[in-house]
Amino acid sequence: MSTVLDEVSLEGAPELASLMSASVLAEPEGPIVLALDIGTSGVRALLFDGRGNEIPDSLTTLASDLYPTLRGGVDTDADALVELVTSAIDILLERALALVQRIDYVAIACFWHSLLGVDDQGRAITPLLGWADTRAANFAEELRTKLDEQAVHIRTGCRFHPSYWPAKFLWLKNERGELFDGTMRWLSFADYLALRLFGETTTSVSMASSTGLLDQRTCEWDGGLLKTFGVAMEQMPRIAQPGTTHRLRNEYARRWAPLDRAAWLPAIGDGATNNIGAGCVTRERAALMIGTSGAMRVVFAGDPPASLPRELFCYRVDRNRVVIGGALSDGGGLYRWMKETLSPDQLGDELDREIVAMKPDAHGLTILPFWSGERSTDWATSARGTITGLTSRTQPSEILQAAMEAVCYRFALLARALEAIAPEAAIIASGNALLSSRAWSRMIADVLGRPVKLSVAREASCRGSALLALEAIGKIDNLEKTRAEFGEVFEPDMTRHNVYARAIERQQELYERLMG
Repeated sequence: MSTVLDEVSLEGAPELASLMSASVLAEPEGPIVLALDIGTSGVRALLFDGRGNEIPDSLTTLASDLYPTLRGGVDTDADALVELVTSAIDILLERALALVQRIDYVAIACFWHSLLGVDDQGRAITPLLGWADTRAANFAEELRTKLDEQAVHIRTGCRFHPSYWPAKFLWLKNERGELFDGTMRWLSFADYLALRLFGETTTSVSMASSTGLLDQRTCEWDGGLLKTFGVAMEQMPRIAQPGTTHRLRNEYARRWAPLDRAAWLPAIGDGATNNIGAGCVTRERAALMIGTSGAMRVVFAGDPPASLPRELFCYRVDRNRVVIGGALSDGGGLYRWMKETLSPDQLGDELDREIVAMKPDAHGLTILPFWSGERSTDWATSARGTITGLTSRTQPSEILQAAMEAVCYRFALLARALEAIAPEAAIIASGNALLSSRAWSRMIADVLGRPVKLSVAREASCRGSALLALEAIGKIDNLEKTRAEFGEVFEPDMTRHNVYARAIERQQELYERLMG
């Protein structure tokens, strides 16, 4: 573990030194952590003090036209995304001059499941392939016919699905053979960012655990699976050992003087950090998140379970904690698509109030919310969005309400599966799409028939990565003792719950007819 230095070198930057000296009135308690959240809707950067408290006025958010391609499963430019991340850091550091004298650590949360090939010079030669890319669907089905999916699921925590690396490898090998053959090393976006910033191709256990190629018990790459796809162990990033930190290359150290001596911790999957930031770090609390996509997860210390429900994944936070849950490919992204398509001129708050006033499942519609495909519960590789029951009297607000309810029904199925791992866990809700909609929050409670508490951590992934960093350096004893704060509690209406229970059965009947 790197030693924290008391001062940041300002050699060659006298104007910056003068500005920092004049601007900083009261230094927050150290060490100071810069937390980055690289998600599928934008980049967020935020400062935290040594107690894990957000430093006011430090939040920076950036988005670009890269994100529709990443969310839509279209080829994305990894170098352009690196530039977006570095621009977010530029902007935050301009604000930081008036807030802190130095930054000691940088913690990163990054989206899971991405894949990128680089050449022998470390240059990206494939596009960045994200979790929403379903072009490898046929190859995921092929894997199911050739390998024991249940055994692989228990070993790696991942089903065969186009969001994971095995199917992506086969797709690239068969459809983009020249790129597959020219790749010297395979990386996630977080690993590629590390290569650009530090000159090292290492990955965290957390990022590796979401590829479908990590043995969750040994925390090493699964050599047998790699051989199946014709990928050498040397082509995979080295898995970081406990205590690993990085330093910036000279180019970036000169660009970011307040970070020139900061220690950067390996990136953690944003799903894991979201749980931690929302205070869900034991089996007693399950995090239910709706952002661009959706997920329901529990995090706890210990080893992966001996058996795993087929609906769920098992990844890692680190070598001591696992994260188990399910993921929905559609959540806030579907809401956004519906609103822009059906009610582009109606304000979100107006629409939310209208939906709150509507009766449950009174529209006569059944929706399979798979606009971006299906992951949990059945990981169907060919699933597509479906709406049935439309008439000439159907209103746009009813279609939107039905879509929101349909997402909730998939969460209800996830909640049932999670009972085997975390029975009667309290439901803690987070994610910008959910926290900004009272209608959706209430709907979740009614569908589940359980109270739903809202997390007050609006930037839960940033907070979670900062807390993990503070624990790693010994500033926090352990995360399980970290105080979590919650906001409004939505109690279920059991009359509405009974209506929704019948609607879930109707949705499942449609699913089985269409998907077999």
